[in-house]
Amino acid sequence: MAQVLSDRKDVDFVLFDQLKVDELSKDEEYAEFNRKTIEMIVTEARNLAIKEILPTQKDGDTIGARFDNGVVTTPESFKRAWELFKEGEWVGTSMPAEWGGQGMPHSVGIAVGEYFSAANFAFMMYTGLTNGAAGLIHSFGTEKLKKLFLKNMNTGHWTGTMLLTEPEAGSDVGALTTSAVKNEDGTYSISGNKIFISAGEHDLAENIIHATLARIEGAPAGTAGISLFLVPKIWVNDDGSLAEPNDVVCTGIEEKMGIHGNATASLTLGGKGKCRGYLLGQEHKGMRAMFQMMNGARLHTGASAFADASAAYLYALNYARERVQMRRADAFEKDAQAVTIINHPDVRRMLITMKSYVEGIRSLLYYVAKLIDQSHIAKDEKEKAKYEALIGFLTPICKGYVTDRAFDVANLGMQVYGGYGYIKEYPVEQLVRDIRITMIYEGTNGIQAMDYLGRKTVMDGGKAMMAMMKEMQKTFNTAKEIEVLKPLVEKTEAICKRLGDSAMHLGKAMMEGKIMNALAFSYTFMEASGDTIMAWMLLWRASIASQQIATGNKKKDQKFLEGQIKSAEFFVNNILPLTNGKIETILGACCSAMDIDDESFGGK
Repeated sequence: MAQVLSDRKDVDFVLFDQLKVDELSKDEEYAEFNRKTIEMIVTEARNLAIKEILPTQKDGDTIGARFDNGVVTTPESFKRAWELFKEGEWVGTSMPAEWGGQGMPHSVGIAVGEYFSAANFAFMMYTGLTNGAAGLIHSFGTEKLKKLFLKNMNTGHWTGTMLLTEPEAGSDVGALTTSAVKNEDGTYSISGNKIFISAGEHDLAENIIHATLARIEGAPAGTAGISLFLVPKIWVNDDGSLAEPNDVVCTGIEEKMGIHGNATASLTLGGKGKCRGYLLGQEHKGMRAMFQMMNGARLHTGASAFADASAAYLYALNYARERVQMRRADAFEKDAQAVTIINHPDVRRMLITMKSYVEGIRSLLYYVAKLIDQSHIAKDEKEKAKYEALIGFLTPICKGYVTDRAFDVANLGMQVYGGYGYIKEYPVEQLVRDIRITMIYEGTNGIQAMDYLGRKTVMDGGKAMMAMMKEMQKTFNTAKEIEVLKPLVEKTEAICKRLGDSAMHLGKAMMEGKIMNALAFSYTFMEASGDTIMAWMLLWRASIASQQIATGNKKKDQKFLEGQIKSAEFFVNNILPLTNGKIETILGACCSAMDIDDESFGGK
């Protein structure tokens, strides 16, 4: 079966027709990234992903990361892939060139990352966490720390992680107990235990740099007293050479449902009293700094889940085109032949559901990546603030809603395969298992929903939501001029109004002190918002496709363009009515979830 992973035609459509990312080259920051260069970069990434990284996916699942007496080893195939990844300078794609990165726009980097993550999500976690840790050093580190760490990390010679979770401090980070004591030389002695540390120990790089949250002695309780430190696995001398091991010991790795190729480690810091770290940023401001990495990781998690969903869709689509099974339901002749399963109505229902979500999510993730680029090069502070507000508002959707729907897409992919989808001979079984963790990572999706409603909508006074609605209206105004899309726009605008009503309803409840009841509907609100945003993205795509069909552009694949319109038609007419039901649920304000007595849940 052909290994396609991601639809290159659709990737190009979003990059150049929808978002016009090549126009970023008008700014000197991204001057070298014209369309030709971007196309070449994506082509090279696609080739590496299919030829070198994809073959490691099965090894990652069946061999996995192995732990023995404090040492973690990865499959041998990972090591070759990592060396090729380093040689191609793919580790720090969007990191500044002066610090060893490629300096490419995030909206190009996400297209590159889509191919890599679709090829092997577990493998790509090693570089994704490295990017996040390096980003913290770039934003908050002293010149000394930047010189010591950044180039080695951005080139993949060293990797990075983030150390937040502890046995008694999972989602409640403020409850952490890892301590830090200042030394005479300005470093800090670190002591504590961290768990669930992705890529926390491995043999791909000679050093691992841990961005670590700890509490300095005498600091306030809760998140207000947390500081951020850099804790190298191996201490680094002032000249950049490696010194002695830094009393960071891996005590084990988790046996997991999926992503077996990535080591999820438990680490003991300072078990012998000899673990040192550098303060990163200001004392007691660690959570504020770490949120930069966490928000980036949330976007990365959504993008990784989506990449696997894209692969699952294309695997299922190709399988449906090849697998012959049963005659058509409307074929009554005795000698009617069996047909490929893509001819069966329920399979087509599943495929178009997958297609619409994959296309809508790709557009959303790339759109947010472009907002990051626009924020980066914005010369006007007001304009920059606008982009950052939209990024912040959409981040919980990109993590929470996207990972939910990505899992659904992969699950449908398994269903298209039927019984074969459930066995390891075919790829979708692994994709379903690998994606599932993304709904938990970086703050569970329930936490994302509460953040989306509480911080990003109500506490913001609805300003970011209104800014997003303003952007959506631009698309609707264009699409209204296209006859085939006009009824779809009318239905979507009606949902937008009702979504706004539900936001005001929940906001009013919170202002009246009914916080718990309102938060019980935050997940439903996030889902309704995500559905509405999907409709926006699909209508945006459909309006572009309609215009290209109308101009008779012979360079464009007409069937592909027609498919964009069908995706929007399907989603608005088949999914948005369900969204309306979700909004009815919110406005109905049934408080059974909060009113039920603990004992009434049963189980005793």
